[in-house]
Amino acid sequence: MLWMQANNMSKPTARQGFHADTRPLIAHIIHKLDYGGLENGVVNLINRMPHSEWRHCIICMTDYTEFSKRIQRTDVDLIALHKPEGKAWPTYVQLWRVLRQLRPDIVHTRNLAALEGQIPAFLAGIHGRVHSEHGWDVGDLDGSNPRRRLLRRLVRPFVRYYIALSRDIERYLRDSIGVSGQRLIQIYNGVDDQRFAPQIPPAVTPWNDTEHFVFGTVGRVQAVKDQVTLLRAFALLLQRDPQARARLRLMIVGDGPLLPQLQQEADTLGISDLLWLTGSRDDIPALMRAMHVFVLPSLSEGISNTILEAMACGLPVIASRVGGNPELIEPGQTGMLVPAADVLQLADVMASYLQQPAMAGRQGQIARQTIESRFSMQRMVDQYVAVYRKAL
Repeated sequence: MLWMQANNMSKPTARQGFHADTRPLIAHIIHKLDYGGLENGVVNLINRMPHSEWRHCIICMTDYTEFSKRIQRTDVDLIALHKPEGKAWPTYVQLWRVLRQLRPDIVHTRNLAALEGQIPAFLAGIHGRVHSEHGWDVGDLDGSNPRRRLLRRLVRPFVRYYIALSRDIERYLRDSIGVSGQRLIQIYNGVDDQRFAPQIPPAVTPWNDTEHFVFGTVGRVQAVKDQVTLLRAFALLLQRDPQARARLRLMIVGDGPLLPQLQQEADTLGISDLLWLTGSRDDIPALMRAMHVFVLPSLSEGISNTILEAMACGLPVIASRVGGNPELIEPGQTGMLVPAADVLQLADVMASYLQQPAMAGRQGQIARQTIESRFSMQRMVDQYVAVYRKAL
């Protein structure tokens, strides 16, 4: 794998050394290569697309982290542009120069943070231009922000094909942004159902026994994931049933800017002794297998990788009724849906699983079967390859 900084792009690059290589080159443009669902999807796609048919590079508008080590191929160039906050137009000139030098066959931008990269790609003469929308952030939970909607409409003529990760986003792009049906493809995320599986041995936990009933979640600790609502619902469940303290445990996996505040909230609620804040971990499948019910209380979602991974591990999922979550969870069969930020209803649903543990096992089995039939990694890869071939 060749690691490059953008200011070194005046020097010969790997692209220049492969004139005889006829495999199409895909340049994936993202905001930052870090731990997250979008980034995980990019890495999974690169690792699993046929190596003999396609080449890849990743252009980070800002930077990359240790997460990049999950790329299993050795022929993937990784480029950081170090874009500062704000518009930073010189960065887009820099991007244009990078694209002119790399000469990729396809440029694939992801989410609003990278969307403007479509314009330098057009100016660089790249015919295959693809953009995908994965979901929303806490500053625009449903895509209704007027300035962001205007930006999407202004850039629309430069995008040849759009990929929507959920039916909800597909409707938004069609009805609110004006993307025609001929240019719009909906593709669900896939999940590695070998890595995430019911047979995975559970991780060692601080309580390390089989007597507890564990609710858990996985995700970056930031406002849009709303882990604080899960803390409060867990505390309310204990307040209603003080005897449950002996059985109940809560696991929150992930790191992020709000982790100290989450710990402070747990101290205030008096549940710190029942809570495990794991921080960033690489053994997510084993951690999920130590849970009985997975909970995702997000304020906004596209198609959640963690929901799919939890289902693949044989867990029922309680999730907020936002974004693409209702497309993944069948209430009463593979989990339950609750209104976002509703502590009372979340506590009610959590109580139902605590009172009926057999229900969790039954729904978890159906969740696993759903992954195998609808959300396999190979199915996702085949659909992306079809879009790339069309873009060529």
